[in-house]
Amino acid sequence: MELKDSKLWRTQAYIDGAWIDADDGATNQVVNPANGEAIAEIARCGTGETRRAIEAAARAQKDWRSRPAKERSAYVRRLFDLMMEHQDDLAYIMTVEQGKPLAESRGEVVYGANFLEWFAEEAKRIYGDTIPGPASDRRIVVVKEPVGVVGCITPWNFPNAMLTRKIAPALATGCTVVCKPANATPLSAFAIAELADRAGIPPGVVNVLAGNTAEIGAEITGNPLVRKLTFTGSTEVGKSLIRDCAGTVKRTSMELGGNAPFMVFDDADVDAAVVGAMASKYRNAGQTCVCANRMLVQAGVYNEFAEKLADTVRELAMGNGLDDGVTIGPLIDQGAADTVKDMIDDARTRGATVVVGGDDGGLGGSFVAPTVLTEVSDEMRVFKEEIFGPVAPLVRFETEEEGIRLANQTEFGLAAYFYARDVGRIWRVAEGLEYGIVGINEGIVSNEMAPFGGMKESGSGREGSKYGCDEYLEIKYLCMGGLDT
Repeated sequence: MELKDSKLWRTQAYIDGAWIDADDGATNQVVNPANGEAIAEIARCGTGETRRAIEAAARAQKDWRSRPAKERSAYVRRLFDLMMEHQDDLAYIMTVEQGKPLAESRGEVVYGANFLEWFAEEAKRIYGDTIPGPASDRRIVVVKEPVGVVGCITPWNFPNAMLTRKIAPALATGCTVVCKPANATPLSAFAIAELADRAGIPPGVVNVLAGNTAEIGAEITGNPLVRKLTFTGSTEVGKSLIRDCAGTVKRTSMELGGNAPFMVFDDADVDAAVVGAMASKYRNAGQTCVCANRMLVQAGVYNEFAEKLADTVRELAMGNGLDDGVTIGPLIDQGAADTVKDMIDDARTRGATVVVGGDDGGLGGSFVAPTVLTEVSDEMRVFKEEIFGPVAPLVRFETEEEGIRLANQTEFGLAAYFYARDVGRIWRVAEGLEYGIVGINEGIVSNEMAPFGGMKESGSGREGSKYGCDEYLEIKYLCMGGLDT
């Protein structure tokens, strides 16, 4: 492995400050999606290891919550510094397990680290309230306390940032965490655990394990010591986890699936819209929950936008993310690639035209060539389903009202984008879209300063921003009486 610091390549579980194998010695294989080669065997943990991790987190939480916010802030800030110091190694680990180009991986490391920096600062700004009381002998005080042990379940598409986006506010507010990264991409999470250990974060505050997903998930959702679950992943799995958490009435934050419309109106700057579409659609090979899923283009600029987008897509270079010049990598595995190709075939069969791509680009395996489809209708799978691949389906609409209707024609409501210059239209469309995040003349909207989350079946709760701490805090009301005696 081409690492400057080989100790960041961890394959064991990190529980209560120690690196351990699975109780039965079982392992899971991690595969590089660019070439199908096995790159690691990681500890396959289950119920027993998860229970010990939760118990360790519960013990550690009593001390961690009692520490001054400034002290917790310093620990989280040290973890930020270490991530920035080792960003090249962290990026390399991410690329070989996830597939995205190395430049994208470096960008994700910085993005993920930024959550640590942000919440290290927010840790010192968790305020309560005093409220005028109902009588002269009483005072009302509101304080905020950490919710307790938090279970964090993260996906494979952003194995670094999806973890830091959860553990940063949890640690800042005084919670401890038990983290279950995706089995396809656990190495990035283990590397962060190694850096958390180096940062001096006490044993039990951060625990990371992977393996038997069903057993780990059941223990996290069923164990009463866990008081909150935060999950990023599919809506189907999110619904199941919500049901499983009901037995112990856990707090939940759910960042679930999306079906983002990318709208281009007649008055838009078409060149700028193409730039935004490329950034939104083809980042991480289209494997993002907020990427443009449906390109809704008004009739007056439809042909111009389609032509310019196709020309730009042809310039993308597909290949192994470690190779120079590669701008788009493989999908996470063969199954994902097959699903996307089936969607392309469905669109073609129903009358869509493949302008660019539509195949594996001659690379085989889990590669899908960057694709542009025109003459797409709302009956096609690429309109109704989250594609999670590098496919841009272009849908023509006539009026502003029709565009908004098509944009909202989905059970999802995570992110939406539109390009327009008329200020009245901008306000009408922004207010008419049923989405938690709206990018206006911008294709990339995620950052640590803004609240990230969706409406409808795209989930609940917000990550990042000043609102991100609230997801990990309980509000306690203190009524002080007898003050006149």
